[in-house]
Amino acid sequence: MDVYEELVRLRNLGQKCALATIVEVRGSIPSYETAKLLVREDGSIIGTIGGGCVEAEVWNAAREVMQTEKPKHLTFNLGQDAAYDNGLICGGQLDVFIEPVLPVPRAFIFGAGHISKSLSKVATLAGFATVVVDNRDAFANRERFPEAADVHAAEYEGVFPNLPINETSYVIIVTRGHRDDMRVLKLAIATPARYIAMIGSKRKVLNVIRELEKEGIPRAALERIHGPHGPRYRRGFSRGDRHSVAAEMIAVRRGAASNWRSLSMSVFADESLRAVLAK
Repeated sequence: MDVYEELVRLRNLGQKCALATIVEVRGSIPSYETAKLLVREDGSIIGTIGGGCVEAEVWNAAREVMQTEKPKHLTFNLGQDAAYDNGLICGGQLDVFIEPVLPVPRAFIFGAGHISKSLSKVATLAGFATVVVDNRDAFANRERFPEAADVHAAEYEGVFPNLPINETSYVIIVTRGHRDDMRVLKLAIATPARYIAMIGSKRKVLNVIRELEKEGIPRAALERIHGPHGPRYRRGFSRGDRHSVAAEMIAVRRGAASNWRSLSMSVFADESLRAVLAK
């Protein structure tokens, strides 16, 4: 199997991988410059950069690169002793560059009203593949969302299990009412989605969180919820909402997967909400 074909296949499946490439060679090595090794999420590999201890160390580094989503540059000196251990008498040096290969981030937008229509366009322009879901055929259709990667007109509980939501996914809930918001939110917080947002006023967010707590959902799970709202919020949705959530999505995408929570955009980062919920 070709390394590049597999890389594209994994990316289309929404899976991470890491690509290691020999970028510089000095002296004799058991491989060649530009040789590549692709490491999948499950640890399996395709390709080779020469085998032995070097490849084992690169494999470990590739796993770390996938986790941190930050590249690494490694230098190896194939001295006489190390080379002999592998049955190879080389003695050269090589530099290996390991880069994370991330899938196009998908934004799953639940609700197909006017805010979703604008948000889908903004998110697409920002580099997200948008998937729109609504239980109304008149709203969830290609005419309203021509830029979307996919559009589903179905009940949320029915379509949700078939959506490829993983740790690179973004879930935005903007349905037509509190009841539907809660239906989707309960499903969303059970997924490993990187970002979960519910657009609305502080009162709405507060009411939904309280209801979910009554149903026994732990606070730790609810702390994943973001509640962006525009600066000009009055009644209904602000024009800033769609831009606020898009800005958060971009910020989360640019942050490392291991420390995105440090961005402090959870609804519990809002002092006024936190004070009320603490009562």
